[in-house]
Amino acid sequence: MLILAIIVFGILVGGLAQMVLGRRMESVNWTVAVVAGLLGSLLGGLASSLIAGDGLDLRASGLIGSFLGAIVVTAAWGALSSRRA
Repeated sequence: MLILAIIVFGILVGGLAQMVLGRRMESVNWTVAVVAGLLGSLLGGLASSLIAGDGLDLRASGLIGSFLGAIVVTAAWGALSSRRA
């Protein structure tokens, strides 16, 4: 059940990160949202939780770090894909 919750949270965070970076709800690329949300949550959430001293517990610092990590991954993904095109 926890794995399912993590995946759903990653999807939501990835979609929200794309909307913050300027996409409308109709044009959100959900494949990118899943990947960016999960990677951003893993990297940003883990880093901010460890920096804040919360360990691996579910805290607000980890959730905020997850969102910020998803924004960074989404922006990097957009920059790389626009450079290729």
